[in-house]
Amino acid sequence: MLQEVPRDQLRHAMVLPASVEKRFHRIEKEFAALTRLAAHGLQPRRRVLLHGPPGCGKSLGSERLAWNIGLPLLKVRFDTLLSSYFGETHSNLRKVFDAAEATPCALFLDECDTLARSRTERNDVGEATRITNALLEMLEGYRGDGLVIAATNLDSSLDTALIRRFDEVLRIPLPATDEIEGILKTTLSAVATEKGLPWTQLAREMDGMSCSEVTQIGRNAAKHAVLEDRKKVTECDLRFALTEIHERHHQAP
Repeated sequence: MLQEVPRDQLRHAMVLPASVEKRFHRIEKEFAALTRLAAHGLQPRRRVLLHGPPGCGKSLGSERLAWNIGLPLLKVRFDTLLSSYFGETHSNLRKVFDAAEATPCALFLDECDTLARSRTERNDVGEATRITNALLEMLEGYRGDGLVIAATNLDSSLDTALIRRFDEVLRIPLPATDEIEGILKTTLSAVATEKGLPWTQLAREMDGMSCSEVTQIGRNAAKHAVLEDRKKVTECDLRFALTEIHERHHQAP
């Protein structure tokens, strides 16, 4: 049910709007000041909800938090967590939270809407609602020394009672043009690039793309340069990778 992400696989560099970056940093700063906060009877934010469109960086956000506060990241595998029987799902949930409380970690509940869609949108009052209630109770009762991070692509479908259980709710938007440029440069920072690349113009042409798509363009451009026996990534390589993404969008069902 739980899968630990090795620390050497954590990708913790992010390019975020200043307002969102500030709130991420605040969570990290609170964990760095655990002792000082405890001296005043205070606790850091321990339950964080990340939401936003697909590919905006929610998984990367969980990895960044785990890395910066020095905790192992444990991802919940929902395919093994869910069961057709409420008793089994409840037991699986309990095991996950017990494990997170026993050893300090960053527990990552990805696509938490799988368990916690708004009860008002359901016609049933049976198993699904009981599972949601069980998750609410476990979030409310979490007393671990680590962090619980939940992520969802949804906004309106999340149960409002679930949202209230979190100490911090962060919306990660699609990157703006200047952030796209930053993501592209960060992705290509380990390879040589030709001088005079039109970074801003390329970023404008990627407007509306997700963080993951921009990252993919940078990586594919670097691979294209290698395959073409070039020592530096050129505008041609970047435009080749950009065209590939556009073609994929047109071919999508």
